[in-house]
Amino acid sequence: MIITRPTVHHVDVFATGPLTGNGLGVFLDTEYWPAAAMQRLTREMRQFESVFLSEVEARGATARVFTVDEELPFAGHPVLGAAAVLHRTRAASIESCSWTLKLPHGHISVKTRNLGNCYRCEMDQGLPLFGGAVAAAALHPILSSLGLNVADMVAGLTAQVVSTGLPYLIVPLRPEALARAAISGLALEALLATVGAKFVLLLDVDGREMRTWDNLGQVEDVATGSAAGPAATYLCSVGLVQAAVPIDLAQGRFAGRPSRIAVVQDPAGRLLVSGEVWPVSHGVLDFDPRAIEP
Repeated sequence: MIITRPTVHHVDVFATGPLTGNGLGVFLDTEYWPAAAMQRLTREMRQFESVFLSEVEARGATARVFTVDEELPFAGHPVLGAAAVLHRTRAASIESCSWTLKLPHGHISVKTRNLGNCYRCEMDQGLPLFGGAVAAAALHPILSSLGLNVADMVAGLTAQVVSTGLPYLIVPLRPEALARAAISGLALEALLATVGAKFVLLLDVDGREMRTWDNLGQVEDVATGSAAGPAATYLCSVGLVQAAVPIDLAQGRFAGRPSRIAVVQDPAGRLLVSGEVWPVSHGVLDFDPRAIEP
């Protein structure tokens, strides 16, 4: 017997219109859902991530983010997509709102503005946390797993781990190397762990273009909000852009879903990541997720 009929919204984040950007499933009213149900629904959606909202209040909610493989403590495009859905479902008549999303990583502040057909959303990722530069001996096997070598990197720049909730190893690449990179083998996640990173982010520092994948290389992400803040602050740290000047980052071209992400580092050093969220569809589940077995 179906006890509840929870709502699911499909939105595209960091998009320029429907069916662009990064697709996302946003599930509402997920109190008491088991993690197994969230994981299996994410696999069913076959998108890079899904977000599950519970304890919705006047201006916020608790959020859990899942990839097809695991739960994450933080992710960027699910935060923006969730805030847009909260605006649509809880404050439809208001032009601008502020929200707080409670994730395992911490509380994330998001501002949303209703533009009519879509929502402009901006999250405060806070202050970046820099790890050390990665030595060549540790970097070589990581690059090899991507089909790259040190000669593919931009001369004079080093790879570095930067985090605003998820630690990324940022590798500055020449454009032609960015185009041919691909993950092979099963060892990348373990190799990244040795340098304190969860994922790798390949960055064309001249073209302001990014690429990242799941660590098995099965899915290329098309718009990675959690990586955009680290990428922008890396560009600032090596003197390629000025702080407080908005940075436009491109992603998703190689996956056939071009996306646009805007980042600005405010005078206090906090990273503000923004983009458009476009609604695609919404509906209800025809079963009770609370009955899902692990």
